[in-house]
Amino acid sequence: MGRAAGLALALALAGSGLAGCGKKPAASTDDAANARAVRIGYVENRALSGGLSASGVLVSREEAAVNPEVSGYRVAKVFVEPDATVKQGEPLAQLDDTLLRAQIAQQTALVAQQQVASEQADKQARDVADMDNMGIMSREQIDQRRFQARSARAALAAQTAQLNDLKTRDERLTIRAPVAGLVLERNVRPGDISAVSATTPMFRMARDSLVELEAQIDEGSLGEIKVGDTVEVSLPDGATITGHVRLIDPSVDAQTKLGKVRVALPVRPDLRPGGFGRAVFTGLKRVAPCVPETAIRYDANGASVMVVGANNRVSQVPVRTGDHAGGYAELLQGPPAGSRVLQGAAAFVLPGDTVKPLNDGPPPPAAKAGA
Repeated sequence: MGRAAGLALALALAGSGLAGCGKKPAASTDDAANARAVRIGYVENRALSGGLSASGVLVSREEAAVNPEVSGYRVAKVFVEPDATVKQGEPLAQLDDTLLRAQIAQQTALVAQQQVASEQADKQARDVADMDNMGIMSREQIDQRRFQARSARAALAAQTAQLNDLKTRDERLTIRAPVAGLVLERNVRPGDISAVSATTPMFRMARDSLVELEAQIDEGSLGEIKVGDTVEVSLPDGATITGHVRLIDPSVDAQTKLGKVRVALPVRPDLRPGGFGRAVFTGLKRVAPCVPETAIRYDANGASVMVVGANNRVSQVPVRTGDHAGGYAELLQGPPAGSRVLQGAAAFVLPGDTVKPLNDGPPPPAAKAGA
């Protein structure tokens, strides 16, 4: 009896073991049946605008240096301060004309005196106009009167020219704006002595108050930029201004390998030469891997996406994002293009879970830069 009972017990244990081995596929089938239904998206190569950004400095489109045209005169008055907007020909400063006025008065008297001498010489020349070969006066005396008349007229012209020069100098004692625009800098004070050859101008002006951005672009990207392209310029205060490419410098700095691109901007009071700006060339297109924004999850470790593998099992992959546009985020770091990622329900799925995609299908075709 004891041997028979032992054999029955062994058969029972063996049967229970076989039954346990047969339940594993059933458990796996249950996991697939209980998998969460999710919607998936794809990491796609998409064409993004604003593919090139660069920093730069605000500069005057055309700067005018204002210097005196006469030297040695004391500055009597200064009429404008920096940040003033003036019209073309508007007075900026006045030089003292006291000494010049005295010289003009003296030269005016000399011109009047020479005018009388010239008239007298002309009359004497006319008196002998018909006396040639008459024997009343010698040929030498007649020619002398005629030469004296011509000399007197020449002396009068010289004195008159000198008077006109003094009057021109008097007009130049008023320092006027050569162009209309914004006064950027004032380097003159009452009492200063004017000097034509001064290294520092009295005033610096921005013609027509036009200020633009001089962006520094690497030589490899210069070929992508065209005159007229739209540019978004960001200022340090957060303001954004729309401009356009006005000029592309034909040369590249031999040391930095950077070229200069001038971006024309509208006239605004907050644009000041010497300031900083950042340009985004929105007219350009570039292709980059992108993922739907709804697929990105954020936690204490940063941004990540839930990637669905070939067996529909989920793994968490950290990502680093760039530009955002049209509901998509650029992936600077993350899974490659064509990868399947969870959308929306990613917060309720853990790494290692099995999911059931609702909208599975082939990934979209790659985009082109010109798209």
